[in-house]
Amino acid sequence: MKTLSPLSVDPAFALAFRTLQPLPARPTSLLVLLHGVGGNEGNLAALGAEAGGDTLVVLPRGPIALGPQAFGWFRVAFSSSGPQIVASEADASRRTLIDFIGQLQQAHGIDAAHTVVAGFSQGGILSASVALTAPERVAAFAVLAGRILPELEAQLADAPRLSTLRGYIAHGTHDDKLPVGWAQRASDWLDRLGVEHLTKRYPAGHELGAAMRADFLAWLARDDQRWNRPAAGQ
Repeated sequence: MKTLSPLSVDPAFALAFRTLQPLPARPTSLLVLLHGVGGNEGNLAALGAEAGGDTLVVLPRGPIALGPQAFGWFRVAFSSSGPQIVASEADASRRTLIDFIGQLQQAHGIDAAHTVVAGFSQGGILSASVALTAPERVAAFAVLAGRILPELEAQLADAPRLSTLRGYIAHGTHDDKLPVGWAQRASDWLDRLGVEHLTKRYPAGHELGAAMRADFLAWLARDDQRWNRPAAGQ
């Protein structure tokens, strides 16, 4: 059975994080899982425990403290006109995560061709933000009950850089926090960007339910050889 490591706070890494133990003897791939707003790095541990045995699973803690054991990647208020974010915080977290993933890759000898970033809700938002602005850092990303920030448009990578990226969008049709229309907007946007992706919807609310979890893990396993694209020079 995999268990969570103690929290690591190391100046060599841009974020505090936990890993799933025991670590693979020789990890061949990296999965970075990002929690939602008001959550913490333990929230997606059970999901990560289902990843392949040779996958290093890392669960970073959002940099913004919102309460006891409650963290986020940026502050957000929900209004009748939709979510209102602190865009500067979202951008700072995006840049921090890009650095953090690079630090993990260097520390464990895993390249971007064998790296996936995924997250729930706000974590999914950041997963898309990282992948679509720095596609050289990861091979694939998953947005679980999240969205792609409209504010991201100015930072998007161009089509040639995005051409090898893979995406996964999953959303509940009864989501009362981020309505399911955000999933369609994300899918349409990825179509325009030429990013190959899969979109799935579930009769569920704003949650990471059993069906969504199972389908994400199946995508991760099925597409393993696709997001494990050849590294540069291979």
